[in-house]
Amino acid sequence: MVQESRPGPASLSPDEIRRYSRHLVLPEVGLEGQQAFKAAKVLCVGAGGLGSPAAMYLAAAGVGTIGIVDFDVVDFSNLQRQLLHMTHDVGRLKVDSARERLMAINPEVRVATHEVALSSANALDLLSRYDVIVDGTDNFPTRYLVNDACVLTRRPYIYGSVFRFEGQVSIFATAGGPCYRCLYPEPPPAGLVPSCAEGGVLGVLPGIIGTIQATEALKQILGAGDSLAGRLLILDALAMKFREVRVRRDPECPVCGDHPTIRELQDYEQFCGTSIAARSSLPADFDISPVELSHALDCRDAPLLLDVREPMEFKINRLPNSVLIPFGNLPDRLGEIDATRDVVVYCHYGIRSVRAVELLRAAGFRARNLHGGIAAWIDQVDPTMSRY
Repeated sequence: MVQESRPGPASLSPDEIRRYSRHLVLPEVGLEGQQAFKAAKVLCVGAGGLGSPAAMYLAAAGVGTIGIVDFDVVDFSNLQRQLLHMTHDVGRLKVDSARERLMAINPEVRVATHEVALSSANALDLLSRYDVIVDGTDNFPTRYLVNDACVLTRRPYIYGSVFRFEGQVSIFATAGGPCYRCLYPEPPPAGLVPSCAEGGVLGVLPGIIGTIQATEALKQILGAGDSLAGRLLILDALAMKFREVRVRRDPECPVCGDHPTIRELQDYEQFCGTSIAARSSLPADFDISPVELSHALDCRDAPLLLDVREPMEFKINRLPNSVLIPFGNLPDRLGEIDATRDVVVYCHYGIRSVRAVELLRAAGFRARNLHGGIAAWIDQVDPTMSRY
């Protein structure tokens, strides 16, 4: 479902007419459509893998105001897929390098940067300034936050996600259409679904999905074509196959249903089980810091180190004398672990290892979690170790 009306007209200069000439000869766009693009305001939540191609094509298309909300800095690991940022941008704020690149693509557009972490305190105000919201986030708390804010502000939510070789795109929060909660009423348990940093992503995949998001955003502005509202488009890049899943609005949805119970934004970190409050429910001896582990490894009764990452990650780096049992195989391989020893479990960022320690403790093992994973070990103990 598309918006009922376009933004107000905005005149085009002779240079803009030349720049957008291939749009102007399209009957579905024409002069009026290009004027609508110029008058429109689109917010990209995140300047990463999805936000990069989406923002670049929106800028090239002549969307008058493009907002970028991101508080992160460019890292070397971003460069494989986040084409807004160049090698010389490493260490810069993403909003700064994004604005510079977008203005180089099209100096006719306005790029508004928001160097903030999107939160329940600022989302409604920020999203209400824009006509269309493009979601380039990579975590569940922010997705639920963006969804709920879009429903409450009546802004179309262009959803996208990528993981390994699979991508998904849809549009939520349109009039009469479903929202993200209609598809996923509850978030998965914290740590169950690995992030792209843990599971990886084919670098070109966000380009495909982000470009589809930009396409849907432009169609929303035009009020043209059949949108992805009510349809979840799924790409399997290894098989190079697209498929669709119908998504229906849930009349019982707490946000967009007939009798909504969520009328304001909530604590999404707590809702998704990723907040400090959620971790505080863990036993006091659940975690061990990298420095504490470093000292413990020097003792005669040093703990057994259990790596629950994937074999590909194990080849990149590892703690000395670690035993590798990927988390997915752990329930079937408990017999390989010495139950007489203390065990310290680690992964990349200390997310999968939390669930592994819970499993081991339930099975009677004396297990602790390396807080922050091997990434924290590199930061606090051994900076010479390879990062990924």
